[in-house]
Amino acid sequence: MRMKLLSWNVNGLRAAIRNGFKEFMEETDADIVCIQEIKATESDIPETIRTVSSFRSVFFPARKKGYSGTAVFYKIEPLKITKGIGIEKFDSEGRNITLEFEKFFLVNSYFPNSQHGLTRLGFKREYNRTLLSYCNKLRKKKPVIICGDFNVAHKEIDLKNPKTNVKNAGFTPQEREDFSTILENGHIDTFRMFSNEPGHYTWWSYRFNARARNIGWRIDYFLISEDIKSKVRKAEILSDVMGSDHCPVTLEIDPD
Repeated sequence: MRMKLLSWNVNGLRAAIRNGFKEFMEETDADIVCIQEIKATESDIPETIRTVSSFRSVFFPARKKGYSGTAVFYKIEPLKITKGIGIEKFDSEGRNITLEFEKFFLVNSYFPNSQHGLTRLGFKREYNRTLLSYCNKLRKKKPVIICGDFNVAHKEIDLKNPKTNVKNAGFTPQEREDFSTILENGHIDTFRMFSNEPGHYTWWSYRFNARARNIGWRIDYFLISEDIKSKVRKAEILSDVMGSDHCPVTLEIDPD
């Protein structure tokens, strides 16, 4: 049975609701919707959103109000749901939800931003290593799919202005190296299975009319472990979907 997975950094779920998130969820044909940067506690989310369009949902907010956090909406019941990866300094920011299904694990992750001045680059690099180790352990049981906002453009093709951003958060050599390490550990960037063209982005600054001019970055991904490469049918960027400074990305697989 084909499954459609969708990932989207909504940059504040309450803001996204005001910008049409409920309507989007009522229209999507996705079976599972993973969102990042919810910036809300469970009590902030109306019941009409928790169960929108027959989805069930799980939320993992950050302890700090109005910051970070992840959630998953699902129509296919997982075998198990796990919040966090067992490291307090990361889990307190609500960065991961793992859903175990019969044929694979789905890890919804919101990777840290290195921040202006790279003040959190060390924190992010530690997170990158920790998450990779976590996923490698899961892979000993069954294949893994990692989705979310990785907060890094991997190669020059993945952002509009690479030359002027080499020292900026999201395109430092260290962050790009860490992303390469994840791929070298047996993961595949699914979008690049279908397109090697430039100009495909998932995030645009709210400044300088960047989205209309398509001055963007591709920092949202679906990665799969190599052992289910043959199950992938489609991977897309839904750049026409508004409501956040990010757009959704999708993956279609036949896991059976």
